[in-house]
Amino acid sequence: MNRIIWIVGVCFFMLSCTKNRSVLYQSEKFIVYKDGVKQGKNEATVIARDKIVSNYQSLTHENYSRLITFKFSINEKDNERPSGADHWIIIDQEHESKVIRFGEETRAIPADPGTKLPPNYEYTFKLDMNPVLDQFKTKGYYEAFDGSRIAKDDFKGVYIAGGSYPLSWDFSNLDENGLGLKDDDGDGIYELSVVLNPFDENSAKEKIWEASVDVSDKPVYQSEQKVVDALFNLSLEEARLNIEADSTLRTGAKWGGVWTRDVSYSILLAFAYHEPEVAKISLMKKVKRNRIIQDTGSGGAWPVSSDRTTWALGAWEVYKVTGDQKWLETAYEIIKNTLDDDYLTIRDAETGMYCGESSFLDWREQTYPKWMSNMDIYVSQNLGTNAVHYQAHQILVEMAKLLGKPYSVYEQRANEIKKGINELLWMKDKGYYAQYLYGRSSLLLSPRFEALGEALAILFDVADGEQARSIVSKSPLTEFGTTCIYPQIPDIPPYHNNAIWPFVQSYWNMAAAKAGNEQALNHGLAAIYRAGALFLTNYENFVAQNGDYVGTEINSHRMLWSMAGNIAMVHRVFMGMEFKVDGLGFNPVIPEVYGGKRSLSNYKYRDAILNIQVEGYGNKIKEFWIDGKIQDEAFVSSDLKGEHFIMIKMNNNSFSGQGINHVVNRFSSSNPHAVYNGSAIEWEPVDGAKAYGVYKDGELLKSGNYTSITVADDKFAEYAITAINEYGDESFSSEPILLTSEEMVVEPEEIFKKSSLPYSNYTGTGFIKTSTTENKTLDFIVKVKEAGEYLLDVRYANGTGPWNTDNNCCIRSLYVNNEYNGVLVMPQRGEEEWSDWGRSNAKRVNLNKGSNNFSIVLEEWNTNMDGLINEALIDQIIIISRITN
Repeated sequence: MNRIIWIVGVCFFMLSCTKNRSVLYQSEKFIVYKDGVKQGKNEATVIARDKIVSNYQSLTHENYSRLITFKFSINEKDNERPSGADHWIIIDQEHESKVIRFGEETRAIPADPGTKLPPNYEYTFKLDMNPVLDQFKTKGYYEAFDGSRIAKDDFKGVYIAGGSYPLSWDFSNLDENGLGLKDDDGDGIYELSVVLNPFDENSAKEKIWEASVDVSDKPVYQSEQKVVDALFNLSLEEARLNIEADSTLRTGAKWGGVWTRDVSYSILLAFAYHEPEVAKISLMKKVKRNRIIQDTGSGGAWPVSSDRTTWALGAWEVYKVTGDQKWLETAYEIIKNTLDDDYLTIRDAETGMYCGESSFLDWREQTYPKWMSNMDIYVSQNLGTNAVHYQAHQILVEMAKLLGKPYSVYEQRANEIKKGINELLWMKDKGYYAQYLYGRSSLLLSPRFEALGEALAILFDVADGEQARSIVSKSPLTEFGTTCIYPQIPDIPPYHNNAIWPFVQSYWNMAAAKAGNEQALNHGLAAIYRAGALFLTNYENFVAQNGDYVGTEINSHRMLWSMAGNIAMVHRVFMGMEFKVDGLGFNPVIPEVYGGKRSLSNYKYRDAILNIQVEGYGNKIKEFWIDGKIQDEAFVSSDLKGEHFIMIKMNNNSFSGQGINHVVNRFSSSNPHAVYNGSAIEWEPVDGAKAYGVYKDGELLKSGNYTSITVADDKFAEYAITAINEYGDESFSSEPILLTSEEMVVEPEEIFKKSSLPYSNYTGTGFIKTSTTENKTLDFIVKVKEAGEYLLDVRYANGTGPWNTDNNCCIRSLYVNNEYNGVLVMPQRGEEEWSDWGRSNAKRVNLNKGSNNFSIVLEEWNTNMDGLINEALIDQIIIISRITN
């Protein structure tokens, strides 16, 4: 009897072990098995390496609250009420709102009632616009809560923004999303009918992916993890489908065309190898004037957005894969021209870093405070973008060495960027880098985590080994993966905010592998394989809160960089491939649960065909064999020819000692709205804030639980306020308040020919126009009483395009006493909104006592991405003393 019990016990133990070995990753929310994924009622099963079945169904429609928060917007801008002061309704059984007056005071938003709105609920919002229309009649403009003026002639429409789909907090695309209200009978009451909680019952059907595209010319991957194999094949198939008729790489199933950052990150991940000729053609589509084209971002394109140097990452990887000398020569000239223009336009001489928008995080509200304009984004200095600029300079140095060209100046600039990142963005208390520096005349640190920037800092060796290990072990990782930023921003819908992007996750995984963190790599691989298997495609993003692809602001299946990331997990991580100028290196990184045998056959590298087999797990190689001969180095020379068999035996070592920082997906508080009343700076309490940080000239002055501070009688000071929640998470700052005792204004219409254009809201007697043909050079003299440092900016209007996209940023070079002093940047502020005036970036200038010569000039390196339209109206030139003694 005891023997029978013992045998049954052993069998049960063996069965349990077998079952446990099939689990690759398990959390409270989902399990990734070797042959599938399970998340609640949702399940994906790998039938074969070319077939996956999934019953995934989004449950968004079952959790749609009856509490609806919203705002109205003139001209697609957040200009009705201060941030956080939203309208709200709790829908019972009615199908229309009361008539709400534009700008009316709002009551505090109540707690969610907990009840859910039925699917496909028709509802009409009603808005009384007469307060605005009356001001248009009597004043010619409407003055918003923040003092900004919207000219009657600039009025294009009124919209609704909100957090309940199909409403959206994306103010920049309200018109595109069909959220404009109409006044059909002309009584000033505008209406819009929408279908809340839209739901398609067909989405509940079981779905199947089965290979249908011939990819037999591609490498064949097989392992003991069928889910990895199947998703590798699915990604190869989607990649083939994304090649356009003109031999370029399509951005996604819903989006045609080539985008610089999308295609470049994708080429670095996978397509330099998988499609080198298509990669070259795609990269050359993003070249103009023998310089890299900057994608549009939040508005204005280059230099507001400045991550076009991602192109260098892809171009260099193509050369290392192919060894194409002609390509090397072509790419070198393009990269050099681009970096030379960037140096004159976006480099900050004080920090050594480069200005411009976060790389790929190119949607203003998603990763910046709402008060920041596109000009403010230009001023900011981001981690990820600077990591890219650093690597672009390093790449140019390596290219120059191969071509026998001088390179020391670019090496020096690279070192300055790296130094700036490590001295100004490294947060010793957190153990990882900050998101960016931002502000106006003085920059302060945004302590948010930014996943792509952290990963690139590790992969490009901006971070040293100790920093890399710290970043991966201490950075916040949420249930469904590594979020783009952390903590999340409140009242901003998922897209970059509160979202996980598989391509970013892929770079993070590669960084975790390089840093030798097994737990972080396990977590990141699970994030990719859960989404791919359940969704049966490579979506661009998914919601961090619930892991669902439904609920993000914009999404597409078959996304280029997502599939590239999926493929890269095989090549870059499990097989450990690294392309070098003279060959192909190997350093597999395999968590223990992914151990066993794996093979990659029919791998064509230059003139060789490689059949590669890897056995075991760990991040150290025990033996490396080529054609049955053991080698001293895990490396294949670029001059290898013919077919060869490579065997890699791993050391079966654990590398799980570092641990990870697994966190709940939290949100910071909203940023305060601060005002100066003549003697003190004060702000309304922020919901959830337990304390406030007061910053003066970019440095923390003090913190505490108060809502006003008396300010000193400073001749020059800039203040900003942040809110700190119970977890110590710091919000973005309030819009900076600049206090100054000495300000000089130059009215350019008194010096240069006044424009006759019929616009309003200007100061003085008028304004001037600067363009590629008018006022290309503005020379003037300013006298000051005291030598020292001053700020110079201009009050301008630019109505050449929408403020959230396009490429018509007006750029002018500034010279002071015949010395080059950088550029003045004047992005578009709204299509044909020429009476909407704003401020350019402020340049620090050193002036002599008495007369100083100024020149504002259109130089060749000021050519924007449009190449033709480069114009603005200038109302004032403003000079502010920074002298404090």
